[in-house]
Amino acid sequence: MSQAICGWPMRSLVAALPILFLASQSALAEVVDPRQVGVIDGDTITVNGKTIHLVGFIAPEMRDAQCKAERELGDKAAKRLRELILAGGLDYSSVVCSCPAATLGKWFCNFGRTCGTLRTNGRDVGDILVEEGLAATYSCGRAGCSKATRLWCK
Repeated sequence: MSQAICGWPMRSLVAALPILFLASQSALAEVVDPRQVGVIDGDTITVNGKTIHLVGFIAPEMRDAQCKAERELGDKAAKRLRELILAGGLDYSSVVCSCPAATLGKWFCNFGRTCGTLRTNGRDVGDILVEEGLAATYSCGRAGCSKATRLWCK
């Protein structure tokens, strides 16, 4: 006799787990209209007026650039991000920032920004910017990030 949980055979529950996981992931994403999204720079957006740091990549700075090449590439990254947003098909997901818990939402943690991911037509915008040479992959651990190196100034 096979085991059952709440009347469901264990084999059926195990088979359903991948489907439930995928459904929960898409349920976490919020569909947003391109008109709800503003671009601050290549890795920072606003969604309905809330400032969001996009995670998984780092884009060159525009305002605090360390060199002319970084500023120019930062402008290109922001312009491309705007194009990707205007293409539509946007899904935004909020994620927990990689900061010590006591600093979440404070200036010490991502300058008080919320963290998240943005997908356009099923693709992460960060992945697209990295593929196009307009950003670099950058990931953090549970309690923080390593200091970002200025890849664009040599």
